[in-house]
Amino acid sequence: MHAILRAVGFGGLGVIAVVVGLNNVLARQPADALHAGDPLKPPSPHFFFGTDLFGRDVASEVLHGLAVTVGHATVAMLVTIAAGGILGFVAVRFPLRVGALLRWLAGVLGSVPPLFLAILLIGLTSREFAVEAAGLAAAPLAFTRAFDRSRGLTRSRHAEFARATGIPMPTLLRRDLIYEIRDNFLSTAARSLAAVTITLATVSFFGFGASPPRRDLGLMIAAARESYFDAWWTAVFPALALTVFVLCARLAASLDEGEQP
Repeated sequence: MHAILRAVGFGGLGVIAVVVGLNNVLARQPADALHAGDPLKPPSPHFFFGTDLFGRDVASEVLHGLAVTVGHATVAMLVTIAAGGILGFVAVRFPLRVGALLRWLAGVLGSVPPLFLAILLIGLTSREFAVEAAGLAAAPLAFTRAFDRSRGLTRSRHAEFARATGIPMPTLLRRDLIYEIRDNFLSTAARSLAAVTITLATVSFFGFGASPPRRDLGLMIAAARESYFDAWWTAVFPALALTVFVLCARLAASLDEGEQP
């Protein structure tokens, strides 16, 4: 069953990638095109998702917002993999005290909600650093998972035998890192993608992330707050697009219900 769900998740991410790549072709209006129609018109054959307070085509804005969200999340995911996954895997080979200190620090930071860490990093820098901040905020959990997997490998029988036969440590590290990338990279990337997407959408909702005219889905949902009940479509369709993206990432990572990304 998990294999089927993973296939569905990766298939969904593939479809989203195609839609994002063609967003300028599929969208009927350019990003942030004001007065494309009358303000706050409900979904109709002409405007499939209706229009917002400024007469923008919500369907086009959702496509552009999804492209911004996916682009930012991909960059943040790479930051998480580099600063968390790869560094955590390599840190086991550091001197014992250094590795233990980094593992302890990652455990402490990992106990703090990533959203709080991201907002703190943005506050210490600027909102232009929001993407990198989201990636770094998710890194402690990725670090601890990679560190613990790598520590298990270094204590395994085949690792002890390899060291006893004189195989140098760099060679063992390269081999284990190749196996880690082969066996766990896709799951780690999908897990990180789900985590950073949630963080990025939330910080944008609170005004710490993307800014116009490059609006992401979180900012679109925030901008529709004044018309949630009178014009539900202005928030529902961006929220659905965000939900589908996160759900596909969670399925691709084989995350169970309630499991932390």
